Amino acid sequence: MREFGFDLIATDGAARMGRIETAHGVIDTPAFMPVGTAGTVKATTPEMVAETGAQVILGNTYHLMLRPGVERVERFGGLHTFMNWPGPILTDSGGFQVMSLTELRKLTENGVEFRSHIDGAKHHLTPERSVEIQHRLGADITMVLDECTQFPATEEQAFESMQLSMRWAERSKAAFVQRLGYGLFGIVQGSIYPDLRAESVVLLREIGFDGYAIGGLSVGEGQVAMFNIVEETAARLPEDRPRYLMGVGKPDDLVGAVERGIDMFDCVLPTRSGRTDQAFTRMGQLNMRNARHRDDPRPLDPACRCYACAGYSRGYIHHLVVAKEILGMMLLSWHNLTYYQDLMRDMREAIYTGGLNAFKAQFATTQEAGDLAPV
Repeated sequence: MREFGFDLIATDGAARMGRIETAHGVIDTPAFMPVGTAGTVKATTPEMVAETGAQVILGNTYHLMLRPGVERVERFGGLHTFMNWPGPILTDSGGFQVMSLTELRKLTENGVEFRSHIDGAKHHLTPERSVEIQHRLGADITMVLDECTQFPATEEQAFESMQLSMRWAERSKAAFVQRLGYGLFGIVQGSIYPDLRAESVVLLREIGFDGYAIGGLSVGEGQVAMFNIVEETAARLPEDRPRYLMGVGKPDDLVGAVERGIDMFDCVLPTRSGRTDQAFTRMGQLNMRNARHRDDPRPLDPACRCYACAGYSRGYIHHLVVAKEILGMMLLSWHNLTYYQDLMRDMREAIYTGGLNAFKAQFATTQEAGDLAPV
């Protein structure tokens, strides 16, 4: 069994290329984690996800504790076996989902009492309980329970929320069972207030974690504010630990955050967009319901290596989405996940060769040019 650890291989400005070692394999960074909230990356199989180049996926404590229940997953040998994913898994603590249940939850110092959105049953999630569930699921990377500060928030509200999250982080650390190949990440909070973010980093570093996440962003503050907070916060985090920006995001969000020193990302966007007829390409985003694709024999992206681009035309995929065929969602999700993995691979290569600025310029140029060429 390997130790959990992070090796920094190359830098280009603030951008970093590295490798995370976990119990279930390595994660090359910068890395994008497909979201498998309830034990499945929607509209795909684990084999499809692996073929995109993804090395790690995300599962969610809140959803899995409600259905099918941690006890059932545990009886199957843990989440890796249950969902047939042999690689690393990071599990979100459930805090974001619980905090979004404004009318169904009660927040106290001890934790959160909430009612299930499925059947209304009452549950209690504490830092200790969240860490225990993630342990029983078999997560390679466990996240501390935090309060995702609502946006907008006054500085006083953000301070109180951040302080609560820091107390919960300390309790999460105490509850975590140290074992070879498994890690625990702390989560920086503080809304859009740089001083609060800086204080949160200090407190988390004093506790000590295997990695550090930046939470509470991409919640409506806008890209400029997000990048400002990311840049200032990432610079304060330990160089020898991975940095994870939670819930982000669009391709240009990823490029900008990597440039500012982020190593890991997750977002539902590639698969959610695939289920709503959208394709991400090197030339920008395509709406496959648009009639201009109806007679187009080209693949979604001529430079893409994915299964959808290798065998299917835009015209056929347009037909599938208009006819509401499940295959359309599958092919678009497969393609979008591949696009995201290729984007991360290209950034890793650019950082390694010192060419990230050139990559960023080319990325912006091709995205802006779009794809309106006639057939």
